[in-house]
Amino acid sequence: MTDALKRLSDEGVAIWLDDLSRKRITSGNLAELMDQQHVVGVTTNPSIFQKAISAGDGYETQLTDLATRRVSVEEAVRMITTADVRDAADVLRPVFDETQGQDGRVSIEVDPRLAHNTRATVAEAKQLAWLVDRPNTFIKIPATEAGLPAITETIARGISVNVTLIFSLERYRKVMDAYLSGLEKAKDAGLDLSKIYSVASFFVSRVDTEIDKRLDALGTDEAKAARGKSAVANARLAYKAYEDVFGGDRWAALDRVQANKQRPLWASTGVKDPAYRDTMYVDDLVAPHTVNTMPEATLDAVAEHGAVTGDTVRGTYDQARADLEAIEKLGISYDDVVQVLEDEGVEKFKTAWTDLLKSTEAELKRLAPSED
Repeated sequence: MTDALKRLSDEGVAIWLDDLSRKRITSGNLAELMDQQHVVGVTTNPSIFQKAISAGDGYETQLTDLATRRVSVEEAVRMITTADVRDAADVLRPVFDETQGQDGRVSIEVDPRLAHNTRATVAEAKQLAWLVDRPNTFIKIPATEAGLPAITETIARGISVNVTLIFSLERYRKVMDAYLSGLEKAKDAGLDLSKIYSVASFFVSRVDTEIDKRLDALGTDEAKAARGKSAVANARLAYKAYEDVFGGDRWAALDRVQANKQRPLWASTGVKDPAYRDTMYVDDLVAPHTVNTMPEATLDAVAEHGAVTGDTVRGTYDQARADLEAIEKLGISYDDVVQVLEDEGVEKFKTAWTDLLKSTEAELKRLAPSED
């Protein structure tokens, strides 16, 4: 084992685990990852919960109680998922206290079926924050057009937010604007801005997956040479946008009243193409004041053979622009790629949520007491 994870942490990259299950909490595995792998946060999404609950480990007792009470499947899913997030938040609470609120956080997502409904998203965010009832929770809101004003309104209420499903640079700038607008409204309402935090989850590997597919269809030497460069380039330019926004006058006014910067979070960092280094979306995106949320396989790969050699983002912006321009010159539309990815991302989470409801409903029926 190398000490790459410690070096990564020392470079200012917060290491979060992109996974959660009840077994991981109750077995002590999460605490072990915190102690040995420098993990300081956890992210969840509908797919993660669907997988965890379908596997069944540790959920039988609660499902039996819920079935006995004859609650709806919607209520059952929320009771189960918020219980896991609450318990994980308690495990991570020491990190939250040590970092004065920056890390030690667990994210839980609003119902993905609300992704295009602003008012419903805000209402769900408020409900989730109340249900979990832990200060070290992030409510995840997707960066859809309808999600942007929901981000502003949720932040304005003092609820910390993890903005998810960001693929494009233009949308990322709008996300940062929505965050700043929320802070300004919170300030006007007299809230303590030092207690409000946010991360912006910029998705990485899926960009290469979609663009590489289009490059492979072209099949030219130029197309082959461009494979595997777009995702890192896109994320690096996102960091440049972060530097611009949080180095500007608008931010300075909020900084003076102890507001917190919205950190870029690299999501979808598991490598999907076996031709690529399995740690490339970690090694190539090292920059201060960022988060990298990894599936456990990626976390283990970085621990074993990650090449963390310092900042690999700043100073690369010209090359990053050139890499994305090369894609456009080959006839691949960046705007189309990121829109396809956003649409697919929302649909994938909707499908996972529907599958979760179905499997939970089947368990509730199986465990329901017989009628007298």
